[in-house]
Amino acid sequence: VAVEDALKALSLLDSRKGQIVELRFFGGLSVKETAEVLKVSEETVHRDWRLAKSWLRRELGKEQSRGY
Repeated sequence: VAVEDALKALSLLDSRKGQIVELRFFGGLSVKETAEVLKVSEETVHRDWRLAKSWLRRELGKEQSRGY
């Protein structure tokens, strides 16, 4: 539930980063496939994927520190 909530929050802040997480993590797409689906460069996918993972880790860490 915490992951789903964090992903929703990320998608509200930056929908492309949310889509990248969904395609890469849940859809199992490669960087190249994700770039093709979203019509962006592979470097953009790499950058957004890295930032999204960092953001999600931070958000999920907040949840854990609150005892959820």
